[in-house]
Amino acid sequence: MSIIITGNNLTIENVVRVARNNERVELYPEAKEKIKICRTMLEKKIQAHEIMYGVNTGIGEFSEVVLDDSQIKQFQKYLIYNHAAGIGDPAPVEYVRGAMLGRINVHANGRSGCRLVITETLVEMLNKGVTPFVCQKGSVGASGDLAPMAQIALLLLGEGEAYYKGELMEGKKAMDKAGIVIPGLEARDGLATINGSNLLTAMSALFIFDANNWLKQAEIAAAMSLEALKANMKPYTPKLHEVRGFKGAVRSAKAIQKIIQDGDLIKGIMKCKIQDAYSMRSTPQVIGAAHDALAYARSQVEIELNGVGDNPVFFPEEDKQLTGANFQGSPVSLPMDMAGIAITMVSVMSERRMNRLNNPALSVGLPAFLTKGAGMYSGLMLSQYTADMLIVEQKILSSPASIQSIPAAADQEDFVSMGMNTAIKNAQILDNAYGILGIELMAAAQALDFREYTFGKGVKKAKEIIRKYVDFLDIDRPLYPDHTRMKELVKSCEILHEVEKVVGDLDYLP
Repeated sequence: MSIIITGNNLTIENVVRVARNNERVELYPEAKEKIKICRTMLEKKIQAHEIMYGVNTGIGEFSEVVLDDSQIKQFQKYLIYNHAAGIGDPAPVEYVRGAMLGRINVHANGRSGCRLVITETLVEMLNKGVTPFVCQKGSVGASGDLAPMAQIALLLLGEGEAYYKGELMEGKKAMDKAGIVIPGLEARDGLATINGSNLLTAMSALFIFDANNWLKQAEIAAAMSLEALKANMKPYTPKLHEVRGFKGAVRSAKAIQKIIQDGDLIKGIMKCKIQDAYSMRSTPQVIGAAHDALAYARSQVEIELNGVGDNPVFFPEEDKQLTGANFQGSPVSLPMDMAGIAITMVSVMSERRMNRLNNPALSVGLPAFLTKGAGMYSGLMLSQYTADMLIVEQKILSSPASIQSIPAAADQEDFVSMGMNTAIKNAQILDNAYGILGIELMAAAQALDFREYTFGKGVKKAKEIIRKYVDFLDIDRPLYPDHTRMKELVKSCEILHEVEKVVGDLDYLP
């Protein structure tokens, strides 16, 4: 089933389905008509010699240079050439596919002025699996993701490089093999393809999807550690959080209660302290704050996915074009900085619970470092070292990029969002978070094997899945294979999917 592109109904889940799962896309007929109407208006204005930025003028500092009729078409080619100025390693295919989808949706609003064939070619590239080679680094997140988007546009000229059926090849060869006609670039076509923050937005959409799944697994890990530490579960009573009013905290408390349902701890059978440490009793407030931050970031990213991120912007109904800065990435980079910080914050709390599982002074009767042979064996002592290293790296990466502007283009572009830096570092933060959470889950499973009471049904299922991949640590062994397997297990979401089969969707708030 195809995803219909209308210009106004794209969701983060749609981006995942197209970028990651290769679902087909189709332009809505009304969107095609809007694109054609806008193009007709643009061509009339060109014939009337109306001055339009990036159509019959230069760009950036050269915006005051007016092009003559013979230069207008050639300018688009040179525009793409000089903007294809990224560096280094390629962006993952899913990022580039997501950026192409976002650009198609911008065009579908009928305010970009490109020819319909440009948009249809991008659709065809998605559906036939031609993905441009795009350097990950080079965008400052204003005037759009110009450098990476220009590498996409090179394919429209039959140039550049692209992946097709798993092989990297010359762009023209990939297009020919897929049976895609190269449209070339005419007036406005090049700038209409590159002048938006589409790559950083696609990366942000994928991050939000994955981070939400990670937060749900953080609740599973917390539930396992809480049961192993005989926590007082009264702080997880939903009404406690409802009277304060933060939706994320209510959601988190309810999720953790679901996971420990039917266990001795929630039934009140276990003796527990009157009040636990913060890393145990304030989990709903902390993970809940991350949920709320992610919800805000989602709202901003979905606005951007469906908005007209371009310059100039055309209004055919008024026969008008307006130049501005709708390419500016700050509305996405600022909330996404916060989203990355939220994942780091929850990771710090995860490590604190793991510390309590290891520390005999804090673990309510568990053996030191979760080993039966303390002294001869060190158990999970060094697992904490690994988690600590990953967290320090997360903290370094959590410095906001959205305030790090460096002026460009002879100070014509004197404030930029650096949103690509945000998107890149968020991926690194989340990659570390998989490992940190994997270590807590492994430690919690180890701790639960020392307990002899009944666990919640979600906890029991999570432990069962972990034991498919990592055995109980009876005597010391090299731990790096276990750490790596646990990281990949968290990334796969297998624990999450299996636990949700038993307890229900952890997103759902009845």
